[in-house]
Amino acid sequence: MKIQTRAFGEVDIAEDKILTFENGIIGFPDMKRFTLIHDEEKGVGAGIRFLQSLDEPGFAMPVMDPLLVRPNYDPQVEEALLKSLGTLTEENLLILVTVTVPSDLTKMTVNLQGPIVINVETRKACQPIVENIEYPIKFPIYDILQAAKGGE
Repeated sequence: MKIQTRAFGEVDIAEDKILTFENGIIGFPDMKRFTLIHDEEKGVGAGIRFLQSLDEPGFAMPVMDPLLVRPNYDPQVEEALLKSLGTLTEENLLILVTVTVPSDLTKMTVNLQGPIVINVETRKACQPIVENIEYPIKFPIYDILQAAKGGE
């Protein structure tokens, strides 16, 4: 399938790369179909990818692996919220967090409280709210990314 995106122009998406969010994502319940796009030119580096909506081609949200900025990230999610994804294992589980990239990059944050949980085998996904109170909605990451880039 081909879609015309605002950020990436025309993109050809294979059917096996489409992720389905049964309940949409936080703030956008009507957007149900997405794909992950990696574009180093459009990203700010550090493993940032884009969760591109197939329902609203003008919408692409930056996401990244939370372990890059919080190595001990272990979100606790109510099992009932994950049931629709199918059986999750270490091999088929992918967890991403949304990234907020303001004009002042030093204020860049990730949302550790609302991770994107994906079963890569079934290509079903959801965005639950975690039960861990120590995970903030706006976790600053600029200094962490700079340190990683510098090899520290």
